[in-house]
Parts: sequence; structure tokens; C-alpha cells
Amino acid sequence: MPIIKSAKKRVKVAHKATVRNSKTKRSLKTALKSFIKKSDAKSHSKAQSELSKAAKKGVIHKNKAARKQSQLAKHAKAAGVKHTATKKTAAKPAAAKKTVAKKAPAKKPTAKKK
Repeated sequence: MPIIKSAKKRVKVAHKATVRNSKTKRSLKTALKSFIKKSDAKSHSKAQSELSKAAKKGVIHKNKAARKQSQLAKHAKAAGVKHTATKKTAAKPAAAKKTVAKKAPAKKPTAKKK
């Protein structure tokens, strides 16, 4: 058991991180197993989401997450999973962009001489 105050804090912080990481890993494994078992669009999107979250939180490496997502997509395609429309907004038509002239920065007042 640590004696120094900062070492005690590190033990607490490390424990919290361990718990958080293990929850993320567990939900990731569950989502992957669910997709392999069901092979439907809903479980596929859930597995993709969990992989992204784990990579974002640093639980797994981002390249590993990308590799796993690619493997999932290949598996989904082989299983004939149809992707449902997501909540992304439709692409807006390209409108003419207005050019806005930038103001020149205001000059600083000169210092008074005595």
C-alpha cells in the first residue's frame, strides 16, 4: 500500500480507469458476439459503434478498430445484411457562398508622452 499522498491518488485513478476500460471492453465483446450470432443490421451498427467508442477512449488501437470494422462489414456483406438509413441529413445543394470582407484590425492608441 502506498504511503505518499500522490501515490495513493494514482492507485485510485488507476482503479477507476481499469473499471471504465473493462466496462468498455465487455460491451464491445458483447456487441461483437451479438452481431456474429444474429448477423442483422441493428447488431451490425451497434458493433461498429462500440468499436468506434473503444478506439476513441483508447481501450483498443484505432487501427485495430478500423480493421475489425472492415472485417464486420465483410461478414455483413457475406450474410446479406442490408444497411438501414441512418439519421444523417440529406446533402444540401451547394449554395453560392458569400464572400465576406474582413475588417482591418483596430490600431492601438499611442502611448502619451510626458
